[in-house]
Amino acid sequence: MHRVSLPRIGAAKAWRDAARGFLAARVPPEQIIWGDHAAAPDLFGDASPPPSGGPVSVPRSFIAMAETAVWHSDPERFARLYAFLWRLKDAPHLMTDRGDRDLARLRQMEKNVRRCQHKMKAFVRFREIGAPDAPRRSFAAWFEPSHHTVEPTADFFVRRFADMDWRILTPDVSAIFEQGKLSFHEGHAKPDLPEDAGEALWITYFQNIFNPARLMVRAMQSEMPKKYWKNMPEAAFIPQMITEAPARARAMAEAAPTLPPARMAQVQAQLASHASAWDGPAEDLPKAIRACTRCPLHCHATQAVPGDGPTDAALMVVGEQPGDMEDLSGRPFVGPAGQMFDGIAATAGLNREAAYVTNAVKHFKFKPRGKRRIHQRPETSEIEHCRWWLHAEIAKVRPSLILAMGATAAQSLTGNGARLLSRRGSIETGPEGRPVLITLHPSYLLRAPDQARRERAKAQFRQDLVMAAELIAEDATQS
Repeated sequence: MHRVSLPRIGAAKAWRDAARGFLAARVPPEQIIWGDHAAAPDLFGDASPPPSGGPVSVPRSFIAMAETAVWHSDPERFARLYAFLWRLKDAPHLMTDRGDRDLARLRQMEKNVRRCQHKMKAFVRFREIGAPDAPRRSFAAWFEPSHHTVEPTADFFVRRFADMDWRILTPDVSAIFEQGKLSFHEGHAKPDLPEDAGEALWITYFQNIFNPARLMVRAMQSEMPKKYWKNMPEAAFIPQMITEAPARARAMAEAAPTLPPARMAQVQAQLASHASAWDGPAEDLPKAIRACTRCPLHCHATQAVPGDGPTDAALMVVGEQPGDMEDLSGRPFVGPAGQMFDGIAATAGLNREAAYVTNAVKHFKFKPRGKRRIHQRPETSEIEHCRWWLHAEIAKVRPSLILAMGATAAQSLTGNGARLLSRRGSIETGPEGRPVLITLHPSYLLRAPDQARRERAKAQFRQDLVMAAELIAEDATQS
């Protein structure tokens, strides 16, 4: 049985050297008793130095983890690391096994040490102890870490405060930096440090950056645990700031400016650009739509296709976008989808000639494939740009019901193009509060993969058109 007593200072290197020797000599974990300087001697352990052997290959990921986890306060940390290392020599894949309990424990220890290091960097508070006429200023701080983090964290303070002498005193290990040289010493009792005039300035700053309207006590205590408060000068004012937070938040709200900030003018201007501002004669609207260049779709399409039908129609039918035939002819719903719509509308009692028919997007979006132009679904930005024209058409026609055919029309009219199959047949609210009846697009019926699904979709579409016809007739009777 081997007994290893590791020193308080330099424990990481001492453990690494000992573990390398034991591993090279193939000494199993149960034959080693690990302990630090404070561990009581074991009656059965042999305090002889660890054996030496040949070279040992260890995954770099384990070395990186061990160099942090070894500073944990768990007295079993050395044994846990070596036991996992012993398993790792025959199964290197264990470093990537998230289900391994030993690895999970070591990873948690590694995380705890890194958190403690972060707290040390954030909560160490120096006070000046040197003479005013000394060639180098000198400072000291008292800190009580949860783990043995002074030694692995000291380099951070060396880099940050290289132009002064300082010492960080803790009950465990103290770090002293004098004349550009860093040294470590045994733990120290809490010293009686002098007052520091700079603390008053820091506390004033701390109190003034405190935002009472964003106070979350639990989140604050998670990042700044109360165990550190006793050694932080600003912590004495935290209870008072928490108590006064509600009153200060109300005062801030009452003192807030009533006028919107300057950037609101830009936001309002952007919103106005998406809302239709067409105020010309109704007969000039088609010509304005044909001249549209609001989005890049106009660069490739033959022409923009405005709506068609009576300008006093009770029903407005909105599809997705012009197809290949619509793009060439300049009229909406003259291609296969339009013909499908006309045929089913006739059997449903819906008069196409009495409806105003248009599309949510006015230009044909396609992808060339040989001599063919393959339909492409419009993007959200393209729908947003064309909504300007659709709202202008709605304002011109003022229909009592809008039939939204397909996801693009639903998105343009209600702001939501999702879950169309579950929404079809329902009435939703559209622009200016007008009712919008959600239904399928006729092209969906044409693309159905089998006859049964195609017939079911046609029946649903016809049912929605019957509903639209009944709503229009009912509205005409009431008016």
